[in-house]
Amino acid sequence: MAKEKVILAYSGGLDTTAIIPWLKENFDYEVVCVCVDCGQGNELDGLEERAKYCGAEKLYIENVIDEFCDEYIVPCVQAHAVYENKYLLGTSMARPVIAKRLVEIARKEGATAICHGATGKGNDQIRFELGIKALAPDLKIIAAWRNDKWTLDSRESEIEYCKQHGIELPFSADNSYSRDRNIWHISHEGLELEDPANEPNFDHLLVLGVTPEKAPNEGEYVTLSFEKGVPTAVNGKKMKVSEIITELNKLGGKHGIGIVDIVENRVVGMKSRGVYETPGGTILYEAHQQLEELILDRDTYREKEEMGNKLAQIVYEGKWFTPLREACQAFIEKTQEYVTGEVKFKLYKGNIIKAGTTSPYSLYNEKIASFTTGDLYDHHDAEGFINLFGLSTKVRAMKMQEVAKNGK
Repeated sequence: MAKEKVILAYSGGLDTTAIIPWLKENFDYEVVCVCVDCGQGNELDGLEERAKYCGAEKLYIENVIDEFCDEYIVPCVQAHAVYENKYLLGTSMARPVIAKRLVEIARKEGATAICHGATGKGNDQIRFELGIKALAPDLKIIAAWRNDKWTLDSRESEIEYCKQHGIELPFSADNSYSRDRNIWHISHEGLELEDPANEPNFDHLLVLGVTPEKAPNEGEYVTLSFEKGVPTAVNGKKMKVSEIITELNKLGGKHGIGIVDIVENRVVGMKSRGVYETPGGTILYEAHQQLEELILDRDTYREKEEMGNKLAQIVYEGKWFTPLREACQAFIEKTQEYVTGEVKFKLYKGNIIKAGTTSPYSLYNEKIASFTTGDLYDHHDAEGFINLFGLSTKVRAMKMQEVAKNGK
């Protein structure tokens, strides 16, 4: 009788390396590894050999970079979805597309379970499992770190377990930041970052760029083009979204853009400290927002800001495959109908400095905005507006005066 198959979300890192022999030893599964390529770069080198060496039957490497960029990143850029004012959702946005592909491979292989290596303290366990439950409620989910048969309680014990099973690791304990990388960002946790009192060791930590202090002493001008809220060109050169992000990562990394040190509130209730590098994403968010400043009317801009915060929370909490996310995204997409134009800026030592924004749909009207009196705006009109706009304030102040007078 054939063994049941389990799909393992495989990164090639320490956790998922140890999980392969653990699944075979404790469940007698046939292990099929799936690495979903969201732009991890050279992290994929030698992955197939490593997976099979550790006991996997096969490895799928699924390239979803363009799908990730077009269907997951772009909606968040359009919404200006930022979690707790700083985090640009690099890991959060990637988890639903990974979950989707894991389910697709599970169906293809006839697997009965999906296993992941997210810890019981983090957000990713929630994101993966909510995605799988939404798309394949019949599949069993194995969360190794929450399973009673998992006795490995630290990175050190995982390293030792692998050695006991004859698995030599391609990394050492002294370089064991917990990292997550994709085309949008790279996150760093662990080591000195576990104590918020410690300054990050940026010389040891940074991967995508340099600190502002080490950036060039000369700024660099960049022009981004958008059509209906979607980036389409860099410096006049048409590119697909994934190529634009890659190019902006190079430019932003060079100039020290997009490095943030955050203590964030995880979904599970604890605070977590991490350093995020999002050079290209930081540029895209800023450029898109600069363009919207010209185009969106005041009321729509205000409502969109609230909707962006709501979408950030939805994505952060792993609720991508929900009617609420679809509804939020539908609202955002409507606001992007006229977000077309060009944004010019200068990158200089960690800063993105405005250098001119143009759009055929700009609501900025110099004849109205100018300090020079013109036919389109009569200063006297403001008096009646102020009287009505401030009426409730004045009425309350009159009542307070009356109360104070009667109380004497």
